[in-house]
Amino acid sequence: MSDRPGFDEVVGAPERPRAGAEAPDPAEPASTRTALGSRLDRAWARWMSDPRLARAWRWGGPALVLLVAALTRLVGLAHPQQLVFDETYYVKDAWTLAHLGYEAAWPDDADAGFAAGDPSGFTTEGSFIAHPPLGKWIIALGMLATGGGDPFGWRIGVAICGILLVALTMLTAHRVFRSTLLTVVAGGLLAIEGSAIVMSRVALLDTVLALFALLGAYLVLRDRAWARERLDRWMLARAGAGRHVDWGPALWWRPWLLAAGAAFGAAASVKWSGLYFLAVFAVATLVMDAVDRRRAGVAFWASGTIFKQAPVSFLLSVPIAAAVHLASWTGWFATRGGYGRDGVAGEAGRPWEGLLAWVPGPLQSWWRYQSSIYGYHIRESSPHGYESPAILWPFQARPTSMYYSDLGDGTAQTITGIANPLIWWAATAAMVFLVVRFALRRELPVGFALLGLLAGWAPWLLYPHRTMFQFYSIAYEPFLLIGLTAAIGVLLGSARDRSARRVPALWTVGVFLGLCLLMTLYFLPMWTGWTIPLELLRSHYWLRSWI
Repeated sequence: MSDRPGFDEVVGAPERPRAGAEAPDPAEPASTRTALGSRLDRAWARWMSDPRLARAWRWGGPALVLLVAALTRLVGLAHPQQLVFDETYYVKDAWTLAHLGYEAAWPDDADAGFAAGDPSGFTTEGSFIAHPPLGKWIIALGMLATGGGDPFGWRIGVAICGILLVALTMLTAHRVFRSTLLTVVAGGLLAIEGSAIVMSRVALLDTVLALFALLGAYLVLRDRAWARERLDRWMLARAGAGRHVDWGPALWWRPWLLAAGAAFGAAASVKWSGLYFLAVFAVATLVMDAVDRRRAGVAFWASGTIFKQAPVSFLLSVPIAAAVHLASWTGWFATRGGYGRDGVAGEAGRPWEGLLAWVPGPLQSWWRYQSSIYGYHIRESSPHGYESPAILWPFQARPTSMYYSDLGDGTAQTITGIANPLIWWAATAAMVFLVVRFALRRELPVGFALLGLLAGWAPWLLYPHRTMFQFYSIAYEPFLLIGLTAAIGVLLGSARDRSARRVPALWTVGVFLGLCLLMTLYFLPMWTGWTIPLELLRSHYWLRSWI
C-alpha cells in the first residue's frame, strides 16, 4: 500500500498545478481563467502562513475535539445510580478482583446493594467468567479510587478509555492522512457519535477492547515506517558493496512490532475477539514487508518475506502477546479461590501425561478453564430481546437499550446505543466505496480502515448462531470513521482543485458535518439518560426495530 497518494492537506495547501495538468495560457486574461481553489482556501493559506495561527490550529483543533469527548463522556456519568445492562457482571467482577484477586460469586440480590451504595455482599466462591480479567481490572481501578458504592467510580475507567480512544483515533488519522483537518474530522466524528458515547458511559468491556485494538494497529503503522527505513539502509549498504540481493534481510530489531504485539495481547486480555486483530494485522505486516522488499529491489521478495522475515515477525509479536494475556491472569494464579484454580468445576481433572507432564498444575487448570470458556462462547445462543446478528450491524438495525425508566409523569429516562444515524449510515456507504477505491489505487488510509473492519466485524459473520449485540461494533468503529474520513478527503479533493469542483465539495462536506453535529444534539438525551417527555422520546425511534 502506498503511503500518501491523494491525501494532501485538503484545505489551504499551496496552489501549484498537479503533475500532468495543463498549464494556463499566459496570454489568456486572468479574468477568463477558471480560478484554482476557493476563497476559503486562499484565506486559509494566508492565515496558516502565520506560525502562531498555524500552531494554534495544529494543537487547538485536536484539543477542542478532546474537550467535546470529555464533556459527552463525563458529564452526568454517575446517572443512573444502579447497575445497567451487563454492568451487573463486570462491575461486580471488578470489585471482587480488587479484593480477592479473582472473580467471585454474588447473591441474587447484590444489585440492590450496589444501588444503595453497599458493595460488600460478595462471597469467596470462585465464579465462572466469560472474558479475561484486564478490562475488569481497569474498571476496578476507578472503583478503588472512589469507592465501590459510587456509580461514577464504576464507570470512570471505561470513560477515560473512551476519551483516550478519541485521542488515539486522531493520532492514527494524522499518521495516515498527514492532514490536520482530516485528523480533526476523524476524531470529531468519534467524539460526537452516539454508540461511542454510550459505550464510554457504561462499565462494559468493549470500549477498552477498542482502545487496545486501535493501539496495536497504530503501532503496526509505526513499525512499517521503521522497517522500511532499515530495509532501505540495508539495501544501500549492499549496493555500495556491489553485492547482489536475493532474499533480503531478516529484521530482528523492530521495537514498534514488539509494542504492537503487546497491545494486541492486551486487547485479547479484555475479550478474546482481540485475537482477530492480532491475526489480521500480523498478516498485513507481512504483506507490507513483501511490498517494501519488492519496491527496494529484492530479487526473491515473496519467498524472502515468507521464509526469512515471517518467522522473525512471529517471534517478535506472538510470544509477547501471549505473555501479556497470561499476565492478565496473575490474580487467578496468585490465589487459590478462583474458578477452576485447582480443577475445573470443582473437579481435580486428570493430570497431563507424556510430553506435557512437566507443565505445572496451575497452568494445566488454567488451560482447562480456557477450554471451558471457549466452549461457552461457541455454544452461547440464549435468546435476547436486543440481540443483533453481525450482518445487521452496518445498518444499525437493532441497537441495545442499556437502561430505561418510565417516571410515570409523562417523562422517561433511557440510555440506548443508537448510533448517530447520519454518521453511521454514511460510514457504511463509504466503506462500500472504499473497497472499490482500494482495489484501484491501493491507498494506505483506505487499506488501513478496511483492515480494521475485517478484524472487528468479519469474524462475527462466521458465527450466525451465536447471540450477539450491536454494541460489539465499537471494537471497529474507529476504523469505520477513519474510512468515512478518507471518503470525505476524496470528496474534498485538494486546495489546488479548480473552484468549480472545490466550492461544491466544501459546501457538501460542511453541511454534512453540521448536520452530524445537530443530530448529536438531538439524540444526546437518549445516550445520557436525561429526563425527556415521552413524545420526544418516541420521535427518536426512526425504525420499529429501535423500540
